[in-house]
Order: sequence, then structure tokens, then C-alpha cells
Amino acid sequence: MVAHTRIRQFNTADTYPEQKLDNDLCQVVVARGAMVFVRGQIGQDLDSSASVAVGDAAGQAEQAMANIAMLLKEAGAELEHVTKITIYLVDPRYREAVYRVVGRWLKGVFPVSTGIVVSALARPEWLVEIDAIAVIPD
Repeated sequence: MVAHTRIRQFNTADTYPEQKLDNDLCQVVVARGAMVFVRGQIGQDLDSSASVAVGDAAGQAEQAMANIAMLLKEAGAELEHVTKITIYLVDPRYREAVYRVVGRWLKGVFPVSTGIVVSALARPEWLVEIDAIAVIPD
């Protein structure tokens, strides 16, 4: 069940048929409840602070999404409460691989999403960073 009102839902397979993506997104989310802001997550183990999947954008996205899921759970939220994600890439060529990972984690959620290409992240081995906003329903 979708936790919030998602307006103009779409799947990227329809909007970007040339890219092999399967992301459930929407244009607007209407949410009411306790807001949870998740700091940008990267390919880093939260317990050891070790960088993982060095040189592998999809692997770093996998770790970032696992971190987001874990942090949301610790905050009393779930992935289905995600309303907004922002994905930062250091190279646009990583887009498809990273978005495939994010799409798998957020299947059926339909958040709004913004993708940005940046010149660098805080450490040179980091290729992707993902932040999220969730709203725990009233």
C-alpha cells in the first residue's frame, strides 16, 4: 500500500524507453506526518566507515540504499514512506546502473526524484550519493 498521495505516477520504462530503467516515480507527493530527513548516503559501511564497492557506481548505490533503509528503520520509518530522493552522480554514464539499483529498492513507492551530476563528492572514491526525505504518516 502506498503511504501517501502520489500524483501523476509513471515508470521510467515508459518515459525513457531507450534506457533499461524500471523506476516508479511521480510528479507530486502529498504527505502528512512526521518528516524524516536522511543525510546523503554513499558507498560506505555505516558501522565501520569503510568505503565499499570502490570503482563500482551500482555497488555504491546498493550500499547507499541499504544505509537509507537501515536509517529509516532506526527512525521508525519504512521505504514506503519515502517522498523525495536526490541522486548525485560524478559521471552521467553511471545513471542507468545507479537508477536500476534505486528503482529496485523503491519499487511501488513512487517518490519524486531529482538527479544531479556534480564534479566531485567528498572523497574521490565516491561515485554516487543519495539522500532521502520520508514522512511517517499520522
